[in-house]
Amino acid sequence: MNGRSKLKKCAPDGCAAQPAIAQPEPFIVNEGARMNLISLASTVITFIFLGFVFRRHLVKGGPHLLLWSIGLLFYGLGTLCEVILSFQFHGSVLKLWYLCGAMLTAAWLGQGSIHLLVRKPYVAISLTALLAAASLVAAVLVFTSPVNDSIPYQTSLSAAAQYQAILGRNGGILLMTILLNSYGTLALIGCTVVSAVLFWRKHVLVNRMLGNILIAVGALMPAMGGTFVKLGVVNLLYLSEFVGVVIMYIGFLQATARLAAAPVPVQQVVLSK
Repeated sequence: MNGRSKLKKCAPDGCAAQPAIAQPEPFIVNEGARMNLISLASTVITFIFLGFVFRRHLVKGGPHLLLWSIGLLFYGLGTLCEVILSFQFHGSVLKLWYLCGAMLTAAWLGQGSIHLLVRKPYVAISLTALLAAASLVAAVLVFTSPVNDSIPYQTSLSAAAQYQAILGRNGGILLMTILLNSYGTLALIGCTVVSAVLFWRKHVLVNRMLGNILIAVGALMPAMGGTFVKLGVVNLLYLSEFVGVVIMYIGFLQATARLAAAPVPVQQVVLSK
């Protein structure tokens, strides 16, 4: 063989093509999977936050802590529904997602801030009773609404991008959505303004002012994400929910922190003879 390998002879009709060796496909995380991970992280953080706030309520009391816990429960249920809907569609889960995220969260978080600042208990209690009644009406309207089964739900897309075509929303649902969201927004912003005025006039409760500002910003972050959804940038909704719960947690720590008492100067007592 003279140290050389023999060349393969081809048939007159040409050499047969060698079978291609299959290359392993690279593992690529698509955009939808990234958003699902953000929703999952938001859910975990929210329920940890909820446990911390509710535990503080059990130890120290305070209706504002209980109402913030209810608001955080709705917030966490909303992000949890997003995670579930990313794997499998359920009409009841879509309804719960809309009820918690679009109607109840901001209102109940704002109600907690009202209880923190309003000094007249009967006013805060009356508003809470009205909010509870409105929330019950909203829940009945949403869960009795029809679901359009003729339109397939795509788990690769967000619920925010599909719910309008699938979930039947009558005039009552739209009205309650506007009322609850408006109330929650006014409560959050109003409490922030009141805290700022108190600090400006009396230079007190700076921690509550900062806390209410952060809670308001965090609670309204998903609403800002909803605006981006209408503009076609759906993925920002997931990110706004994650950022929102982190900001709310920082605000809660500020609003419930006790300021260290200023040291009292020791006065020198001069004894007169």
